[in-house]
Amino acid sequence: MQQVHIIIANNSHLHYAQEICEVISDSAKVRGTGIAKRTPNYVQNKMINGNAIIALSGNQFAGFCYIEVWGHEKYVAHSGLIVHPDFRNQGLAKKIKEFTFNYSLSKYPASKVFGITTGLAVMKINSDLGYKPVTFSELTDDPKFWAGCKTCTNYDILTSKDHKMCLCTGMLYDPDQKRKKKEKWYNKKVLKRLKNIKQTMLATNKQLVLWKK
Repeated sequence: MQQVHIIIANNSHLHYAQEICEVISDSAKVRGTGIAKRTPNYVQNKMINGNAIIALSGNQFAGFCYIEVWGHEKYVAHSGLIVHPDFRNQGLAKKIKEFTFNYSLSKYPASKVFGITTGLAVMKINSDLGYKPVTFSELTDDPKFWAGCKTCTNYDILTSKDHKMCLCTGMLYDPDQKRKKKEKWYNKKVLKRLKNIKQTMLATNKQLVLWKK
């Protein structure tokens, strides 16, 4: 693995914002999944506020993730986790996620950490960190968070389900539960099967709605 340093991004990293957004967008297209788009300006603001993590190999961008704060710091979320194609399959995503997770716990110690994702690899990483799968009702009700999903190709599914269900799986880490024994729940085959069932159900429901029209 090429030598990569993971650090808290700052003003000196603003010029990477455009490339970061392009890699995130290209990755979503390759996977065929929906994703909430972010602008370079949005990413730069995260860097300026000290809520972004960047991985660099020399001056080359290798990976990225940022922190979002919701509900007056009651919740925080990690978003935009991405690894540049040149650095994939080396375990870097997990290292960036772990760095971001530990940094957010130190910066926002009383906040619950949550995320929504369609990626099985991210679910595995979250599971190892102590996240548990939850319903959307257990996540933040901050309308600004859900508004961020408007640019996702699956937004019509989310709204048709009154923000209670989508192709993403909600996951939550509660710091109040950190002393409890971690339960191993992650099973890739089960989650993949659940994801396929969810996709089939939502696709069928969408067809029925169109038929009724």
